[in-house]
Amino acid sequence: MEYRQLGRSGLRVSAITLGTMGFGGSGWSKVVGEIGVEGARRQIGMARDVGVNLIDTADVYSQGASEEIIGRALGSDRDDVLLATKVRMPMGDGPNDAGLSRHHIIEAAEASLRRLNTDHIDLYQVHEWDGQTPLEETLGALDSLVQSGKVRYIGASNYAGWHLMKALWTSDRLDLSRFASQQIYYSLQARDAENELVPISIDQGLGILVWSPIAGGLLSGKYRRGVEAPAGSRHLSDWNEPPIHDENQLYDIIETLVEIGKARAVSAAQIALAYTMAKPAVTSVIVGARTEEQLADNLGAATLTLSDEEIERLDTVSAQRLMYPFWHQAKTSGDRLSPADLSLLEPHLPR
Repeated sequence: MEYRQLGRSGLRVSAITLGTMGFGGSGWSKVVGEIGVEGARRQIGMARDVGVNLIDTADVYSQGASEEIIGRALGSDRDDVLLATKVRMPMGDGPNDAGLSRHHIIEAAEASLRRLNTDHIDLYQVHEWDGQTPLEETLGALDSLVQSGKVRYIGASNYAGWHLMKALWTSDRLDLSRFASQQIYYSLQARDAENELVPISIDQGLGILVWSPIAGGLLSGKYRRGVEAPAGSRHLSDWNEPPIHDENQLYDIIETLVEIGKARAVSAAQIALAYTMAKPAVTSVIVGARTEEQLADNLGAATLTLSDEEIERLDTVSAQRLMYPFWHQAKTSGDRLSPADLSLLEPHLPR
């Protein structure tokens, strides 16, 4: 297992993170998995056996059940791993049971600590943007948790580029704890993050944790053009994350993954994971699985390195059109681009 620095922090995390949305499996997350304490203990053991040292969850996963199961499954082994959780989503019906107010953040952190059966959270992430709470209040609350020792590092998730830069500027201006990472959706199925979020991470020194790197199973190889998906597949339900905007391109991507996988005698999912792990600023990809067989296969990507030719094939088949102002920058500004700019624009510069 490769261990990578989480942004500019001194924390080293495994290139694969264990995702736990399926722990508990109630409510909207039931389609992801219904894993109890014993199943969680086995999955955590499998992940740790290959070197995974980061476990990611959120308070809203099964309304706290995921955190509770992790706490029970880890037991006395808690200090042997890093725990990441999140705050923002509704945890009750009250007017202050959601959002990123000081009230909700502090209350939610204390509740997560109890459920996880721990005295600290290694990475506490805001799960979504809250446009109605001042950033000074949100970041001040997070900083107070860091200063108290209850939280070691903080991160953002699902922020737009301007949200992220405004938050970093606010932290710097007020001398508050700064986001060490962002958790984002990023896969061959949708490379939107390359427009703003990846360049910001390179420029500002943030680590990237990737959720759903095989696109909710779309890139696993079980969805094929003209072939009915297996019964029980997530995308045959009401689950629509991620949304599919170009079905033809999606199937072209899957076919390429399957071809490369066959040539290497590994699954399409492993190829998709290895591709995302190789992208700039990506620290770790989060894998979760309904079955231990799926998890074992995903964990196999930890030792897989793609060739430049294979990455180029996948880049080509998954390419997205340059949005404005990026196509204009590629045409006129190629002489003065930073490494962050080049992460998006270099393939599009005039040769």
